[in-house]
Amino acid sequence: MTTVAPVEPDAEDARQLLLDELSDPSYAESQPTWFDLISQAVVDWFSSLSLGEGGGPPALALVIGAIVLAAAIAGAILVYGLPRWRARSRASTDLLGENDRRTARELRRDAERAASAGDYSLAIVERYRAIARALDERTIVTAQPGTTAHGFARAAARQFSAHAVALDTAADLFDGVRYLGRSGEQNHYTAVRELDEAIDRAPSPLPDPADLFAGAPR
Repeated sequence: MTTVAPVEPDAEDARQLLLDELSDPSYAESQPTWFDLISQAVVDWFSSLSLGEGGGPPALALVIGAIVLAAAIAGAILVYGLPRWRARSRASTDLLGENDRRTARELRRDAERAASAGDYSLAIVERYRAIARALDERTIVTAQPGTTAHGFARAAARQFSAHAVALDTAADLFDGVRYLGRSGEQNHYTAVRELDEAIDRAPSPLPDPADLFAGAPR
């Protein structure tokens, strides 16, 4: 039976996921807005007030006003905050998108189209994904949900040690253009494409199932 090398997020992957998330432009959208800051300041101000021991009308009115204001803030957070949370819940740092069903051949085609149009950043992303998809199709390395570019590179390097450095470099390029806002260059895309072609030409490092059955006792 052929053994497939699965890729499960380990401690390093978790760290990489966090770094990618922090560098993702969507992270900035999750920071406190002016409304959040003002609301917190108002709440802190009310918390700092001392009503004393008296329970007269001024103190009662102040308490009622605070309750009304808190309710208004809570309502505004529900209206304006939840869409932002929903948007962040859709953000993903996975190497291969959950709904991306393109084959390695299709990813390579899209990478070449992007490169022809001069969009080398997109070309690098699509070509690196093509490497991952191709190894998944060959049942050599399986990119599971949560797999990062570097997590995949380490798993692939265990199967293709001769390309370990190139895989790590390609993962850096992927993260750079995908999450860090770096611009892809033609020579960068050429390096990722040549890596893809080299791995695609390489024989599978996994044993052939026919050989395993041939050596089994009868």
